[in-house]
Amino acid sequence: MKGGAREAGEDRALESEDALEPEDAPTGPKVDLYRGLLADVERLLEGERDLLANAANTASLIYHALPELNWAGFYLVREGELVVGPFQGKPACTRIAFGKGVCGTAAAEGRTIVVENVHEFPGHIACDAASNSEIVVPIIKQGRLIGRFDADDRAGLEALVEVFLAKTEVGSGGG
Repeated sequence: MKGGAREAGEDRALESEDALEPEDAPTGPKVDLYRGLLADVERLLEGERDLLANAANTASLIYHALPELNWAGFYLVREGELVVGPFQGKPACTRIAFGKGVCGTAAAEGRTIVVENVHEFPGHIACDAASNSEIVVPIIKQGRLIGRFDADDRAGLEALVEVFLAKTEVGSGGG
């Protein structure tokens, strides 16, 4: 997220054109790629509000648009822990406790965590030995953590999660 901390009850949803275009925004192929992905996610999720349907399509779009990824997907909060949700890539850990590994730490702290070398992260959970770096973006709506998204580019992924949240209805049961 650009800027400071948000108020507890505020949705983390930005206008897609603002998400990657601050006054001093970088330019180049990666920025152009994420601008295109933002537009693609907007179109893909238009008219659909279901959490699982939107998570499945968002994970697939991102995974196939970013060939350097080996995994992209969602973990959803269920009964006080993270449970694997829609994803693309190799099989994943099924459940992750809050505060454990990169994913559980991001969920517990409610912030994006960027880890260049997961093998040096204290308590790293090795779901896939081929993963060397990780970016985990918590998914927070109306001040409530509903899950987290995992892949490998912070600014672009945070913007994509913002669009996902704006287009998705989240029930009271965490998903």
